[in-house]
Amino acid sequence: MNKKIGKWTSTSLVLGNMIGSGIFLLPASLAAYGGISLYGWLISAAGALLLAKVFSTLSSIVPQSGGPYTYTRAGFGDFSGFLVAWGYWISIWCTNAAITVAMLGYLSVFFPILNEQPPVAIALGLAVIWLLTWVNSRGIKNAGYVQLITTILKVIPLIIISLVGLFFVKIDHFTPLNLSGETNFTAIIQCTTLTLFAFLGIESATIPSDDVDDATSTIPKATWLGTWAAIAIYILGSVAVMGIIPPDELQHSTAPFADAARVIFGSGAEYFVAAGAVISTFGALNGWLLMQGQIPLAAARDGVFPKVFARLNRYATPAAGMVLSSILVSVLMMLNYTKGLNKAFEFMMLLSTLTVLVPYLFSSASYMILSESKHISMWKRKSTWIGLAAFAFSIFAIIGSGAEVTLWGFVMLMLGIPFYVWIKANEGIK
Repeated sequence: MNKKIGKWTSTSLVLGNMIGSGIFLLPASLAAYGGISLYGWLISAAGALLLAKVFSTLSSIVPQSGGPYTYTRAGFGDFSGFLVAWGYWISIWCTNAAITVAMLGYLSVFFPILNEQPPVAIALGLAVIWLLTWVNSRGIKNAGYVQLITTILKVIPLIIISLVGLFFVKIDHFTPLNLSGETNFTAIIQCTTLTLFAFLGIESATIPSDDVDDATSTIPKATWLGTWAAIAIYILGSVAVMGIIPPDELQHSTAPFADAARVIFGSGAEYFVAAGAVISTFGALNGWLLMQGQIPLAAARDGVFPKVFARLNRYATPAAGMVLSSILVSVLMMLNYTKGLNKAFEFMMLLSTLTVLVPYLFSSASYMILSESKHISMWKRKSTWIGLAAFAFSIFAIIGSGAEVTLWGFVMLMLGIPFYVWIKANEGIK
């Protein structure tokens, strides 16, 4: 029996991990800028396509599990590979805690008690985390089925509103073009910064490479399909929602797609969108829980992460690493419901986003090193220019995170160095 995942499941991993909770709120954030925000989407989409090219090519050159970690190690060695694996792993379990909290927020539409009784919300959140940890521990095929089904279900309401909503668009909602009070250039830069984070997860299909059927062919196709599908849904959805709801109202909306659904289909339609958001966050949590076991597994096999993360159960999955990671996810999720720690939790989410962007930097640089033969003049290689453009895009994203977040992100990465020293000391540095 083939226990590997194929093209459509890999595509759902890319698309499902990119489309989480953010898209359901992003139109409200962009409304303050007006129609000019669409230029931000186009620029961030171009950056996403550059990164899709980088990861598609690298998946064929280095066809092993681990994604950005494996590519960085191949290009720069153990230490750089460790830093990428360390930062990416931290980012994943922080992100999973945030996704769980977002999912509980959407569920409160149907079950108000989740807002009124934090212990009930915590109990449900823990139940979902450990249910999906169990599903993922039973083999990547089972996790893949969940991912494929939830991805299909999550995009249905988005596609319906995006396409049907185009018939309800009012052009005057996009004028004046720039509502921000900033120059056009500044507004576009700020919108690009807001939208580019929606594309984090492009690399998802590359991480469980060993468990993908015909990986050198499947992963590039899945990465391109997932990225293009996300671009279409993001841009069409933003156009529809911004065209349906006046910008002054949209800026204050807490559920833009639900409000748009109410305009299109009438009262009660918002529950359809809320259900889609619950499924969206559930599917994203499933996909990222799978990632949290695969990255440490690849690093542990190479001797740059503790060996416990390399232990496989009878389903050939890194169950021990998943469990350890899910314990951290559970603790962070519970901290969110502890009085006074909300702001700290939000800040940690910004840091986790930054630690995903660092692997993009290293992967773009590795792409330039590994993609073409050395006898060609470096500056004549097409791969060099693609890699430089992807590198520049990643730098831009980091700058967009802000100086304070960038500083603390650097500190977070450096805190991993003692662990690296400890690991190498135990095995004996050669």
